[in-house]
Amino acid sequence: MRVAIVAGEASGDLLGAALIRALKERWPQIEFYGIAGPKMIAEGARSLYPMEKLSVRGYVEVLKHLREILGIRRGLKKRILAEKPDVFIGIDAPDFNLGTRWFPGLAPRLKAAGIPTVHYVSPSIWAWRTGRLRAIGKAVDHMLVMFPFEEAIYEKAGIPVTFVGHPLADTMPFEPDRREARAQLRLGSAAVPVALLPGSRVSELELHADLVIETARELLKRRPEMHFFVPLATRETREFFEQRLYALEAKELPITILFGHARLALHAAEVALVKSGTATLEAALARCPMVITYRLNPFTYWLAKRQAVLPYFGLPNVLAGEFIVPELLQRDATPGNLAQALGNWLDNKAAREHLRERFASLHAALAKGHDERIAQALAPYLTQAAKNVPSDSLLSGRHAAVRSR
Repeated sequence: MRVAIVAGEASGDLLGAALIRALKERWPQIEFYGIAGPKMIAEGARSLYPMEKLSVRGYVEVLKHLREILGIRRGLKKRILAEKPDVFIGIDAPDFNLGTRWFPGLAPRLKAAGIPTVHYVSPSIWAWRTGRLRAIGKAVDHMLVMFPFEEAIYEKAGIPVTFVGHPLADTMPFEPDRREARAQLRLGSAAVPVALLPGSRVSELELHADLVIETARELLKRRPEMHFFVPLATRETREFFEQRLYALEAKELPITILFGHARLALHAAEVALVKSGTATLEAALARCPMVITYRLNPFTYWLAKRQAVLPYFGLPNVLAGEFIVPELLQRDATPGNLAQALGNWLDNKAAREHLRERFASLHAALAKGHDERIAQALAPYLTQAAKNVPSDSLLSGRHAAVRSR
């Protein structure tokens, strides 16, 4: 059994790794190849191109790298068409995988050639680009969605869909041990920890590193008991952030850079400043009150605002259907504004506890047995291939035990 798979950034890599584990548990001999990040590669996927080449956001930014991205897509399409995998799975990266009405992506070309196509993570059609459903229907045989309200949208459009929940909701504890997290970070009883999550890529840190450093400086003026934790996923992002600390003469700030460990920082923190994206969902699942921020190229932001149909961008607000956490974006994202918003949470314990209750409700709505739902949804595309594999090799652990009973 062979699966072609494409993820385009860190959040897709995380989801792809969970998907690979779920399928390998049921079909141990399954093979994955395409474009993968480090987490997917660790699960056994072969990456034919560096995932970082697709990790570009914003209209202006994509145009700068368009020739290279199109070259990668042509090369990958040729390889997949030659090898005829059992199914193609695109993970997020909608412009590359699905394309648009005017620029077809990888999936519709593979589907036209008879290769079943599945897309995992719906584009934000509920927030903007509402006209994309027709193009998506031509591109995919099946859509896997992570949020409950998305299922009805695709059912109404006649596109096969399965709600699978979110793997983070299944793996993160419903009752975070904040005391243990503080102990692991060696925090004294008087310290007030604050998590700062400026992004997972250097391009995001270029926009947000100075902002979060200056916000920490501003907050420290008002609250000397603050201690800041900055989880960064790669050596490149860590080095970039350290350079900005030096350039801004901020080395004296009580900032601890963590290599990864975002979840630990969020469990320990009283409040977090989080760049809009998947990290905001992780913060919600960690029950961490937050302020959401984001900066883009001005032209990219202008275009996004013109297409937006919702008043909010952050996932916790989208899932709640209202503003439950503040969003300070673009020009509103100033150190003074962000420090004030973070301080508002710190000053109001009752508000923090109420928000944690809202986060618990969101967590319950997303924890739906992700791995089993993924495997069931993809089984029809893999069953035929599995018939050619000896039955005893398909049984692994839990599945073997179930069948033996």
